[in-house]
Amino acid sequence: MIILGIDPGSRITGYGIISKEGNRLIHVDNGAIFTQSATDFPQRLQQIFAGLSAIIEQYRPEAVAVESVFLAKNAQSALKLGQARGAAIVAAVCVGVSVFEYSALQVKQAVVGSGRAEKQQVQHMIKVLLNLPEVAQEDASDALAVAVCHAHSAGMNRILKMSK
Repeated sequence: MIILGIDPGSRITGYGIISKEGNRLIHVDNGAIFTQSATDFPQRLQQIFAGLSAIIEQYRPEAVAVESVFLAKNAQSALKLGQARGAAIVAAVCVGVSVFEYSALQVKQAVVGSGRAEKQQVQHMIKVLLNLPEVAQEDASDALAVAVCHAHSAGMNRILKMSK
């Protein structure tokens, strides 16, 4: 199963692609989509959508996992983050890929074993779990963590979906 994890942001949207083969997690790719803050916001959303659409077309994930909105510093930041999440979700839904959402607490619990883990602990565990040569760029590492969270949760998600 190929999983695309997304850490949405209006300035930097991280992505991480892993493959789950049995109990093994294999790193496929990771990176970030950078937008210019001087650019009009609708164009930044278009960049996020187009960038993720190209990644989805290239890797053909079977599932997309997105980090949920957390409490932002202010309402404007929360709105922009929500719109960036929307662009990411629509990129997946447009081609029929299922989207799953996870809170930061769920991601940390799945990767480190503690919902109160520090960002550096999560980055280190991603490096170890995926046998990376170095710690990935921060947003890409967060996206890989979301993908790993889904890999660990996918079986439960299928059971919950069938029960509905």
